[in-house]
Amino acid sequence: MKILIQFENKPLLFQNPDFIISCTDPADFSGSFQKIEAALERGYYLAGFLSYEAGYCFEERLTGNKPYDFPLIHLGAYKKPERNYRLPDASPGANILKNLRLNISRDKYNRHIQAIRGHIAEGNVYQITYCLKLLFSFSGNPLTLYKTLLKEQPVPYPAYIETAGFHILSLSPEMFIKKRASRIMTKPMKGTWQRGRNILSDAMNKIRFQHDEKNRAENLMIADLLRNDLGRIGTGIQAPRLFEIAGYKKLFQMTSTVTADINKNIPVHRLLGAIFPSGSVTGAPKIRAMGIIRELEGEERLIYTGAIGYITPGRDMFFNIPIRTLLVREENGEMGIGGGIVWDSTEQGEWDEGLLKARFLTDIAALSISI
Repeated sequence: MKILIQFENKPLLFQNPDFIISCTDPADFSGSFQKIEAALERGYYLAGFLSYEAGYCFEERLTGNKPYDFPLIHLGAYKKPERNYRLPDASPGANILKNLRLNISRDKYNRHIQAIRGHIAEGNVYQITYCLKLLFSFSGNPLTLYKTLLKEQPVPYPAYIETAGFHILSLSPEMFIKKRASRIMTKPMKGTWQRGRNILSDAMNKIRFQHDEKNRAENLMIADLLRNDLGRIGTGIQAPRLFEIAGYKKLFQMTSTVTADINKNIPVHRLLGAIFPSGSVTGAPKIRAMGIIRELEGEERLIYTGAIGYITPGRDMFFNIPIRTLLVREENGEMGIGGGIVWDSTEQGEWDEGLLKARFLTDIAALSISI
C-alpha cells in the first residue's frame, strides 16, 4: 500500500508498510484500535483512512452487525515516511472518464430534500448534509489522473492512496483535524458560492458570499457542533476565526476554525469517538442526522466524508475530510457530492450547488484528454 499525503504543501510518502491494520466487520472495530495503540507504542507511523461508515461503529445506537465490503479502518504501519517527496513525471497515456451519471433520479432527489425539510420542521434536526454520487467508467492511470486534477484545481489537503484493490484520489479542500502535542484544531467547511466571470464580478461574489445570511447560519451551526464535540475531550475551546472565504478555480467555500487543548496522550479511539465523522458532513444534531442520512441515502458513502491522514509515534495527527474524492476500483469509479440542507434550502439550489462542486471532474471528463 502506497500513500501520498500532500497537506499544506508538505508532502509525505508512506510505502511498503510492515503490516496493515484493517477491518470490515464492526465486531473487530474496537480490536483495531488496540492494534493501533500497540503500533504507536512500538514507534510506528500509521497512515491511511477511516471510511464514513466507521462513524456508525463509534455510536452504539448506530452500530450494525453486518460486515462491510469496504474497510472501516485501513492503516499501514510504517517505520517512517519519505519527506518532501516529489511526484515523478508520468509516462504518456490516455485517461478516459466516460458514462458519467448520478446514482439518483432528479425526482427522488427532490423527494429526499423535502423529507429532510420535514424532519427540520418537526424539530428532529437543524441541518442534514445529504449526499449523492457521481458514477463513471475509467480507463488509464489513476496517479496520472490525480496529478492532472490537482494541477487543474490546487487544494490544501490532497492525498493519493494505492492498494491492490482500489485507488483513492482525494482533492480535498477541507481539514478534519490537526493535532500537535496537546493542541488540536479543526476547520469545518460549510457554504459554497460560484466564482465570478471576471475580476469585478469575482470580487462582488466573494463579498456577497461573505455576508450571505443562509451560508453564515449553516457555517455557524456546524462550528458550534464542533465546539461541542471538542468539549467532550478538551478544554479552552475557542473559535478564533469564523466565516473565512477560500477561493478555488470553480468556487468559493466558507470555513471556520475551532481549537482546544487536550491530553497529548489521549487514546486514538477516545479522540476519534468524540469527533468522527466531522459535523460538517453529517449535520446537527449529529447522531440523529446520521440516522436520517443512512435511511435516505440508501448506500454506503465509503471513503467519501471519512478521513485520510496519518498519526505519528508521538501521537500527532493530521487528517483531511475526503470530499472531492474519487474512489476507483478496476474500471469503475465514484465520487460523492454533498450539501448542507436547512429549512430554506430549495431542490434547485442544492442540485445546482452539487453540480458546481463536481465541475473540477466533469470539466476534465468533457475534454476526453490524453495525458
